[in-house]
Amino acid sequence: MAIATSGTCLEQNAWICGDYVRTRSDELWTATREHISLTVTAVPIGLVIAAVLVLFARRYRVSVPWIGGLTNVLYTVPSLAFFALLLPVTGLSVTTVRIGLVVYTLVILFRGLLAGLDAVPDDVREAARGMGYGPTRLLLTVELPLALPAIMAAIRVATVSTIALVTVGAVIGHGGLGNLIYDGLNSSFKSEVLTASVLCVALAVVADLLLVALQWLLTPWRHRRRSRRRPGGGQPEATTA
Repeated sequence: MAIATSGTCLEQNAWICGDYVRTRSDELWTATREHISLTVTAVPIGLVIAAVLVLFARRYRVSVPWIGGLTNVLYTVPSLAFFALLLPVTGLSVTTVRIGLVVYTLVILFRGLLAGLDAVPDDVREAARGMGYGPTRLLLTVELPLALPAIMAAIRVATVSTIALVTVGAVIGHGGLGNLIYDGLNSSFKSEVLTASVLCVALAVVADLLLVALQWLLTPWRHRRRSRRRPGGGQPEATTA
């Protein structure tokens, strides 16, 4: 991959071009901001909807395969076709993209939340009930903390996949960095395609690292337990005089 010298890289249409970043910084920032906005609204909305579905499914277990099947069907619908179905209602707006992104998170979040809560040992639930815990207190103070690693894993996958799917919104003009990738491909503008693609990957990596850090902060007991462990599972060696 050849890198053109500064001042001529735009004219030579080089893949890596510092002049492009400097002269189009406002355009890059606007696209990045829209990409982030779509992601940070779609994932939380999807999480809330998935949580409601999980609570309903746990109360009425017969509905689990129906809800799971519906989310699977919606996930298999191609994004372009899904946008086309929404166009008569929401038009060529950012709402169309946001609805599509929320729907695509449901299959990941519903499965992750349900699997995490179902993995809580029954004896732990029985012990909590024996101590007088009601359903709400049991869920919030016992089940959710124990299921948090599985839930956070689902949120991480949903977030990274959403960042990737945002680019598809470029077909209706609301794809964040996908707009630049789409325009660059149409015009064979190499530096625009590469820069927007790298930024998209960087967003996914940063988002995943932030969620890992959040999980670390929300589960301090797991770190304390690891710190008490010794290699081989034995006791600390006694000091000699």
